[in-house]
Amino acid sequence: MNHIVLFEPEIPQNTGNIMRTAVATNSTLHLIKPFGFSLDDKEIKRSSVNYTHNFTFYIYNSFNEFMEKNQNGIYIFLTRYGLKKHTDLDYSDKNKNYYFILGKESTGIPLEILKEHIDTAIRIPMMEDVRALNVSNACAIIIYEALRQQNFNDLSIFEPESLKGKDHILK
Repeated sequence: MNHIVLFEPEIPQNTGNIMRTAVATNSTLHLIKPFGFSLDDKEIKRSSVNYTHNFTFYIYNSFNEFMEKNQNGIYIFLTRYGLKKHTDLDYSDKNKNYYFILGKESTGIPLEILKEHIDTAIRIPMMEDVRALNVSNACAIIIYEALRQQNFNDLSIFEPESLKGKDHILK
């Protein structure tokens, strides 16, 4: 199972986009306080396109609480300080819980946390003069890399017939 963990998210639009990614990928979302917004902000609803009722998410008061309640998985930290590429780790075992932890927009994940988990701290390659990608983009990249390795876990490859169907453009 894939889990998206947001450490102290600050921007409601990013969190809303990540909520939509969680719904689209059948991932569980974990939100660690404090937040830089209210969860009922209209920006979250707008960017998540009201899909928030279709997925599971949990809220924690601290990183320690998150760790105490989720001891059955592999923790992967996305950071500009990562010593491995995001494609270097193996996420292929569908029976394992992968927790992809993304830091707050302004400062990322605290260094004291990263130091404890340096073996699973990863970086998405980019140009030298770019500090970091937008957190919602980084989230989508890593979740879809995990899903690619898991053969997309029964996600719909084609436009579902319940919508317009895979042959819609051929009509």
